[in-house]
Amino acid sequence: MSQHFTLKNIVPFDLGLTLDCGQAFRWSITDDGCFEGIAMGKYLKIKQNGSDLVFYNTTEAEFKNIWQDYFDLERDYNEILNRAKQNELLLKITENCGGIRLLRQDPWEALCSFIISQNNNIPRIKGIINRLCENFGEKIDGGYTFPTAERLKDLSVDDLSVLRAGFRAKYILSAAKKCCYDIDLKVLPTLPIDKAREILMTITGVGPKVADCTLLFGLGFLDAFPMDVWMKRAMAGLFGGKLPDGYDDCAGVIQQYIFHYARTNKLTFEE
Repeated sequence: MSQHFTLKNIVPFDLGLTLDCGQAFRWSITDDGCFEGIAMGKYLKIKQNGSDLVFYNTTEAEFKNIWQDYFDLERDYNEILNRAKQNELLLKITENCGGIRLLRQDPWEALCSFIISQNNNIPRIKGIINRLCENFGEKIDGGYTFPTAERLKDLSVDDLSVLRAGFRAKYILSAAKKCCYDIDLKVLPTLPIDKAREILMTITGVGPKVADCTLLFGLGFLDAFPMDVWMKRAMAGLFGGKLPDGYDDCAGVIQQYIFHYARTNKLTFEE
């Protein structure tokens, strides 16, 4: 019998924005309005009904052990939003995207996914990641898990040709080796953010943006603020290049609000 668990009155929360705002790449919407995906080695089907979340094929124990943390459900996002609304521009920005939450993803999956995301678009990113999982992940009910660094570390670029990942293949393999032999991703959250970023950037192909995405979406550093060329333009156009004072401890959440606002409003910030 299919089990499900319902979590009531979760505000603010927008499941669609959270799963489709560019922080994760393994979720898709189904014909019945649910989202389904595989994360943390588990398949999940989930639906939002108003302020309630229904977790299908899930027990209460699995919710508490996996999904409560994954969806960052214990953090007080109302407190962050109330602070954001003290700034006139952030008030406008958060009007339609305050339900975004930061996913607490597996650190290795986050690192590998954002290596793949470099100079890439979301449909192609999803395609490469799907092929990576189908070819090298573990088969489970609902699909395939994300392959571990241990599974990938001894492969060759030729082995990864099936991914059609281009130059990124060698970076994936470099990261897998580094995370097996030199870097313990579990230790990084205990370090100052600058030190953790420095360690991540010793991986071939990992620059500041990929490192900060890994810090924010995989390692729980809410003060990480990923910046690519597009976000730099957005920040310059909206805020003169610098986040207003008072948001350093939740900068990553604010970044997601700004990213969504600029993307959905098709802001280009051209001279």
